[in-house]
Parts: sequence; structure tokens; C-alpha cells
Amino acid sequence: MTKTSRAALLRRLKQSEKSFQRQVIDLAHLHGWTVAHFRPAMDRDGRWKTPVQADGAGFPDLVLVRPPRIIFVELKRDGAKLTDLQNKWADMLLACCERGNVDYFLWRPNIWDNIVATLSKATLSL
Repeated sequence: MTKTSRAALLRRLKQSEKSFQRQVIDLAHLHGWTVAHFRPAMDRDGRWKTPVQADGAGFPDLVLVRPPRIIFVELKRDGAKLTDLQNKWADMLLACCERGNVDYFLWRPNIWDNIVATLSKATLSL
């Protein structure tokens, strides 16, 4: 491994989830995807929470739509683990994937080439 590629790998491994998320959103927009992300807000007690109701806890970080396809994406830093509620959503969404045009992915910085390949695929004809 060259010194340059080793430095790039180390930067990617230390990348925050927030900067990784920005990178994925920018790439998705570049390839014509519409992206939804629900940001956390600080409550009166100074705690950060994502305002959701019903069964929303653990919902994936991003929803990407480019008809006829929809992708649900959970983003994690390399080495970070899914919570129990994130695993529950992942299982339910993966069950839906078997019917086509719906995908669920767990993306980490170390699979950037796969992310680029997924988001740059041509749109399926309707």
C-alpha cells in the first residue's frame, strides 16, 4: 500500500458519521436522487432527539427516491453497531426488499465504491 493510499484510508476510517452522511447525500443528489433525512433537535433539557412518533425510533438515516426505486439507508462509522431498534427496522425493510424496487442498506465509509456503484446505476425503465 502506498503512503498516499494509506493516508486516504486512515482519513476514511476516522470520518465522522455526519461528514459521511453529507458525502452520501451529495453523491445521491449528483445522480438524481431525492433524499430525506430527519435531523435531531435539542429538547428543553439540552438532549438531542429526533422527533418521531409511533414506531419511528430506529428508522434509517436516509430515504432516497429515484423512481421506480426507493432505498432506505442506515449510516454507521466503521466499527459502529446497530441498535436493537435499528436492527428491527432493518429486518422489516429487508423483508420488503424481496418484492423488488425497495432496498435497504447499511453503509459505512469503507464500502464507498459500492455506494458509488449503487447510486450511479441507471434508472430502471417504468
